[in-house]
Amino acid sequence: MSSRHWNVLHRIVLLIFICIVPFALHAQQKKKITPEIAFKTPPLKLTKDLPNITGWEDDASYLESKKKEGEEKAKTYIIDAKTGNEIGEKKPPVNWDDFKTIVDTSIDASKPLQSTKDNLKHLYVKDNDLYLLDVERKEFERLTDNSSEEKNPTFSPDGNYIACTRDNNLFAIDLNSGKEMQYTTDGGEVVYNGWAAWVYWEEIFGRPTRFRAFWWSPDSRRIAFYRFDETIVPMFPIYNSKGQHGSLEKTRYPKAGDPNPMVRFGIVEVTTGNIVWPDFNEKDDQYFGMPFWTSDGKDLWTQWMNRGQDQLKIYSVDLKTGKKRVVYVEEQSSWVEWFEDIHFLKNNKGFIIRTDRDGWSHFYLYSMDGKLKNQMTKGKWQVVNLELIDEDNDMLYFTAKKEASTRTDLYKVKLNGKGLKRLTFGNFTHSVRLSPKGSYFITTYSNVATPQKMALCDNDGNVIRELGDSWQKDLDEYELARTELIRIPTSDGYNLPALLTLPADLDSSKKHPVLISIYGGPNSASVSDGWRLSMQVQGLAAEGLIQLSVDHRASGHFGKEGVALMYRNLGKWEMNDYIEAVKWLRTKPYIDATKICMTGGSYGGYVTCLALTYGADYFTHGVANYSVTDWKLYDTHYTERYMDTPKENPEGYSFGSVITHVDKYKGLLRIVHGTTDDNVHMQNSLQLADTLQNLGKHFEFMLYPNERHGWGAPKSDHSRMETIRFYYKYLLEKEFPEAAFAKKSKT
Repeated sequence: MSSRHWNVLHRIVLLIFICIVPFALHAQQKKKITPEIAFKTPPLKLTKDLPNITGWEDDASYLESKKKEGEEKAKTYIIDAKTGNEIGEKKPPVNWDDFKTIVDTSIDASKPLQSTKDNLKHLYVKDNDLYLLDVERKEFERLTDNSSEEKNPTFSPDGNYIACTRDNNLFAIDLNSGKEMQYTTDGGEVVYNGWAAWVYWEEIFGRPTRFRAFWWSPDSRRIAFYRFDETIVPMFPIYNSKGQHGSLEKTRYPKAGDPNPMVRFGIVEVTTGNIVWPDFNEKDDQYFGMPFWTSDGKDLWTQWMNRGQDQLKIYSVDLKTGKKRVVYVEEQSSWVEWFEDIHFLKNNKGFIIRTDRDGWSHFYLYSMDGKLKNQMTKGKWQVVNLELIDEDNDMLYFTAKKEASTRTDLYKVKLNGKGLKRLTFGNFTHSVRLSPKGSYFITTYSNVATPQKMALCDNDGNVIRELGDSWQKDLDEYELARTELIRIPTSDGYNLPALLTLPADLDSSKKHPVLISIYGGPNSASVSDGWRLSMQVQGLAAEGLIQLSVDHRASGHFGKEGVALMYRNLGKWEMNDYIEAVKWLRTKPYIDATKICMTGGSYGGYVTCLALTYGADYFTHGVANYSVTDWKLYDTHYTERYMDTPKENPEGYSFGSVITHVDKYKGLLRIVHGTTDDNVHMQNSLQLADTLQNLGKHFEFMLYPNERHGWGAPKSDHSRMETIRFYYKYLLEKEFPEAAFAKKSKT
């Protein structure tokens, strides 16, 4: 080829390259996350849904809800686990249309409050009265007719009775005869039978119980219940501003060092109403935990703890005489945790508990008389949950954080503690659902770099079939900030787990503000190696905000050994480690040390307030939501577990109080609280505000009238908007994107 022809060809190729490359680059350019995208409601969805598997039909088939083409509503189908073939449709247990003519027209029969296991009886509530639909008899009847509310109505295991509380007394209704039986008569303003005192509901039984403090025996012959007397418990007034004159809620709330409720433990025979009161002295300074019936209903065990919470005993109670005998005792130099469950083996062969008494949470097997058979798991790692006891095959299935404290896996082990085997796979966090007998399990798994996937495995951990992958191409079309799982070293040898999110287009030559989001309570880890894609996080990152979540040494990653460091020292190690994290951040050239913001709620609010006072040399801004500011203002059971009483530990209470360190305050703190918070009283924020004002300090205060401990829409929408406004104004120093919040976007 001549040089002339070569030059012509060269020019043509160059021209084509010049014309094509810009279009190719434009096609490859990713979309930016704008405020309008990031903060819209509902948020932009970049991943697809995994299969909606609702449970197991039996040991060999699972249930999946899906809407097929041409169908208006989703239906539930039975899927063969081994083959993936659809066996058939799972029909509802009851055809509600069959009962439209007999059910009260103002009641939706398809939405019962509660149903028996055999789905033959269904309970409803209307205007505080109870109604029953008996499918077998095809009868609908009103069970109660009075002005007082029946609370926590609960079917007996055999479906023949309903127990409930009314006016703080315990009742049952015989569904065969319609007879109502009242077991207690002394309930009133400060005495509750079968209804929990506030501190028991919040700290011991848990909010899901809805204050229920009675438990049916498996054979439906007896009801165990607690009787609370709060005569000596101080009343805390909570003001509600609604109406012309407002009103007061009078809650019996024991603060640290105050008298606790007096408690009696009762066992009532359902048919006779005879009550046996086990041999406890209600005037002792003590706590009672959740009781447990043995599987045959012939024995009742209850948990007892001393006021100092460093000794726990499990008593077996004689159902006829009330005499008690000790089955289990645990003591720790810090504190002992309540058992959320006791797992009884068949034929009284023993029971399994989970305890952290050796410094790490593990399973132990005992005989029914309380003798230790063996420790089933051991090592410097934590078990999480007992998933299944397969006694026929001598096997225990459980989840644990063994491979890494930031990941959860499924394991199995023999009941004698031998043959431990990991069943899940890879460097992922797994959420599993076992089949009823353990032949299969379904895992939803991910890590910080991998969107959620779903797989079906057998009980040896072999993957039978991948069920779903949430990744979709939309995920690659946007320029997203990447979150990394890291470890931040402390000066004394701890490596703190953390999640760090950097802007996708980070310019390391420029200084960037930092937002640290925390909770920070004892044994309350928030850092895990799992997929998370928050559009709010992405939106703030796109604006240049670096975001960090970090867990301190007492968060649970380092076992009870680490958590126990908080004993008598709330505030000390949290702040030590969060300051260490800021010191680490400051070594990075792109960190703006003049804009280090912390935010959190409840315990996280407490730590945020400490960060802006005790840690004021490191933290410059904070948004503290419904915060504890002085542990003398919080309840007995939670506070004294970690701090003992103010009289026993005055130094710890003094150091742990935000008020103690207010003179160091020099940044900008926004205090946020609901005015009717019955958990962390607004009193906490008011006392902090009062002190800041007296010292002439500048701060911000946002109240949410008549809202509790946290709030729902529309207040939650407002709170989110105002918090992001705070970040824009003080951290990003940019104009707040009003348009992104002006109107809720449609999908």
